[in-house]
Amino acid sequence: MAEVFNWQLGREMQYPFQAERPQRQIAWVFDTNKCIACQTCTVACKSTWTSGTGQEYMLWNNVETKPYGFFPQGWDVQLLDRLGVVQWDGQTYEGQTVFESAPTGERVNGWLPMAEDWAHPNVGEDEPAGAVERGTYIDRLPHDTWFSYLARICNHCTYPACVAACPRQAIYKRPEDGIVLVDQARCRGYQECVAACPYKKVMYNNETRVSEKCIACFPKIEQGYQPQCVTTCIGRIRIASFISKPDEVDPKKPIDFLVKVRKVALPLYPQAGTEPNVYYIPPIHAPREYLHQMFGPGVDEAVETYQNIKNDPELLGLMMLFGSTERIMHSFSVEGEIATGFDEQGEELVSVPLREPTFIREFFDDVHQAYLHNIT
Repeated sequence: MAEVFNWQLGREMQYPFQAERPQRQIAWVFDTNKCIACQTCTVACKSTWTSGTGQEYMLWNNVETKPYGFFPQGWDVQLLDRLGVVQWDGQTYEGQTVFESAPTGERVNGWLPMAEDWAHPNVGEDEPAGAVERGTYIDRLPHDTWFSYLARICNHCTYPACVAACPRQAIYKRPEDGIVLVDQARCRGYQECVAACPYKKVMYNNETRVSEKCIACFPKIEQGYQPQCVTTCIGRIRIASFISKPDEVDPKKPIDFLVKVRKVALPLYPQAGTEPNVYYIPPIHAPREYLHQMFGPGVDEAVETYQNIKNDPELLGLMMLFGSTERIMHSFSVEGEIATGFDEQGEELVSVPLREPTFIREFFDDVHQAYLHNIT
């Protein structure tokens, strides 16, 4: 066991693999409040990467309806059952991670889904928690009756459970960008990685007899482009860039600003201990107790920050830059009413207004002697 620092837990933890942070780490932020579950990201990923034999059931990207949606069935219920009641002391996690709670002889406290667990990717879709009587008007936050959408990909964790569990070291984390990949030449299909991943984002191909997973569209990232799921999102809920090491926060970097400066984006189930690198802006209409167990102790501050976005020009500007360019933004700035994103060399990629202009149509056009509004 190695002693490593997990900044999301606020403490050192045990990790059963010798690991160093990569030179730089790719990361994502998803705004759950803007997701409409159109599944455009799912289809884009599916048609790009998993159209082969044995991949029929695989969805490296999927969008679940919470609280009743899962892919595979019950993945997060199983995780929470194994970790027990969430125990936080302020920003420090006092419970055990999937590594620290592993049974004797095992590296990770995990479980292996059955084939039927993968068979219903849209289970629970649009099913709300709670009931509403006819004529009810919902006028407060959080809502008594609610559901939310959770878009999921591989988290390309800093301390991946799949890497720790593989007896052949067939899964590895690239030092140049932190992407977690499977070396299929070394893989023997033991499925230890599938069982170990707390988010169940490693999948087994029954035809090729090896494991497969999200590759973060690394051919695009190597060329300076954001992954397919990011650039195809019609709701502009996503951004992908690089996150700094815990002691090297740069407020000019988009992910650093969202995660570590404004702290409006939070990791999914940080108590698992893998230090995931996909961050979520929590749904402001969902019950806080549910969000606390899902995203940790920073939920209240994140929701408050998000609700105050109209009074925060920097945050508003960065949110307007979501989905504005296919290129990876390495830094951004907001000056006046304009937000600008820059590439790695500091060259401008895109500029957008913080607020779209409003044009009021005249009631009657004197030049053309025509009414411009409905007069019936």
